[in-house]
Amino acid sequence: MEQYQSGLDGIFQALADPTRRAVIGRLGRGPASISELAEPFEMALPSFMKHIHVLERSGCIITRKDGRVRTCAIETAALAIVGDWLSAQRALWEGRTDRLEQFLAEATDPKETPR
Repeated sequence: MEQYQSGLDGIFQALADPTRRAVIGRLGRGPASISELAEPFEMALPSFMKHIHVLERSGCIITRKDGRVRTCAIETAALAIVGDWLSAQRALWEGRTDRLEQFLAEATDPKETPR
């Protein structure tokens, strides 16, 4: 999992911004052009393009130019890395809480109290 660490840093930095998370959310429904993605945001197109470039550099999205239209799509491999990391973290913490639960159950078990 360590080999993914630098990639994870870039992905989490890219997803730290609400505009970029909204773009990823929209692309979850399918590919879209830059103009379609920019429409709900009240910012100039050059400012919006900075968000697209951050997402593209992080590997979260890919873009393809067809004539004058640039279309964006989610790059599932990058998001799979995040999913793998989150699954590993979930397993770690579930194991810890299971051990804590067992410890507390044993500590409060009346059969274990000395007479």
